[in-house]
Amino acid sequence: MPFFDTTDGTSLFYATAGAADGRCVVFAHAWGLNSGMWHYQVPAFLEAGLKCVLFDRRGHGRSDLPGQGYDLDRLADDLADLLIHLDARDVVLVGHSLGAAETVRYLTRHGAERIAGIVLSAPTTPFELRTEDNPDGPIPLASAEAMWALLRRDVGAFVEAVSGADYFGAEYPISATLGDWTRSQIVNTHPQVLVSTSRSRITSDQREEFAGITCPALVVHGDADRSAPIDVTGRKTHSLLPQSKLVIVPGAGHGVYLSDSDRYNKELLAFIDALPG
Repeated sequence: MPFFDTTDGTSLFYATAGAADGRCVVFAHAWGLNSGMWHYQVPAFLEAGLKCVLFDRRGHGRSDLPGQGYDLDRLADDLADLLIHLDARDVVLVGHSLGAAETVRYLTRHGAERIAGIVLSAPTTPFELRTEDNPDGPIPLASAEAMWALLRRDVGAFVEAVSGADYFGAEYPISATLGDWTRSQIVNTHPQVLVSTSRSRITSDQREEFAGITCPALVVHGDADRSAPIDVTGRKTHSLLPQSKLVIVPGAGHGVYLSDSDRYNKELLAFIDALPG
């Protein structure tokens, strides 16, 4: 299995599949999960002739578990280190949830020289924390602190509080086994990593970062997403991106990549196929 070292010496797991000369699609996974979450995307992307790159964020999956580096800047730098390691160009970045925030911060810090387009999937951007100047932020600080305390005490209690209907959407029944597999990825992630990355996601104000993003962008969001309510995340993100398309999946929750994978894959592949190059 391949690994590479980031510029701060952290070893991260990654995997590649597909034609060497196919356009490179790099997948950044959701908060608490790992690269396995993309199992239901890779076959369709390989069939389309694309090269897929998956990686485990630091502290997740098979990657190292360092004691630091879970702020959004460092996570975006890890992504940059991966692209440099692969000398990847003409890349499509696909980021889900926290991965979408990483994708935006990557462009802020490293520019779009290597990037052909981005997909922000159920994004948590632009700013989740409720503050005086962000009154419709979906998460009050007290709620965030209660969640972080629960994660430190009992991750299982946290995941048990979120039903399959909450995560995938009531209109998209998912097998109990697939739901348990998704929850197990969170349970297997160190509690302090869950807290640190959640804190980075919720408290990062990215509202000013979008003005400099000019590459083509696709925003995909379920209108039944309870984790990242579409009106204050997906729709706002779309409005801040000058060259973006918004695709709304009716009845889908935060796990839209699984609940309606056929529709999800079709929309992403159509976006990628329309990119120049």
